[in-house]
Amino acid sequence: MMDIAQTTTTDPRAASGASAAQSKLDADYQSFLTLLIAQVSNQNPLEPMDSSVFVSQLAQLTQVEQSIVTNRNLERIDNRLGNVEALSDVQLIGRDVSIPTDRVELRDGTAAFGYSLSRAAANVRVLIKAEDGTIVRELGNQPSAPQTTHRVAWDGLDFAGLPLPDGVFQIEVDAKDPDGAAIAYDTNATTRVEELTFRGGHSMLILRNGTEVYAGSVTSVR
Repeated sequence: MMDIAQTTTTDPRAASGASAAQSKLDADYQSFLTLLIAQVSNQNPLEPMDSSVFVSQLAQLTQVEQSIVTNRNLERIDNRLGNVEALSDVQLIGRDVSIPTDRVELRDGTAAFGYSLSRAAANVRVLIKAEDGTIVRELGNQPSAPQTTHRVAWDGLDFAGLPLPDGVFQIEVDAKDPDGAAIAYDTNATTRVEELTFRGGHSMLILRNGTEVYAGSVTSVR
């Protein structure tokens, strides 16, 4: 579980851009004033220098300062929106979510997942592998239509028809076109959100299947 109070300072980028720009602007102001004082102190009274140049430079610095103020305000708004998003993501803890993944959970002797093909295939089979990469089951004659999600149910049995213990398995889709060339595919499965954490200012979901994904990658919630 997570502490909501932690969400307000998790993004190291918050205000860093505006702060760095402000520091640079302060240094430019000091340099500008130092140069102005030096030139005024050493000018020829009979040929006073043109003040329009300094007025123009000062106006440019003022414009930069206004831009920094605007950026700082935008950063504050972005940070607040991030906190709102984090509060929303907290509600996913304990929920079942569907995500793009090649890891499927076998629970109570059953498992379900989906796949989609980038183009039509002549032959499709699904390989189910143990954590060490050993193929424990092959599901042949799978649907071959492209650009649609095909649902697959696995009964948890191995090649010999014996039940495998519950756990996490890897799925691989072996799809070939009529010429025998491999076809690209995507897989997805459902798992449960166990914890919420943050990486680089983004909400990350720690899942029961042993993976960690961006909250934005969730395609459905149950």
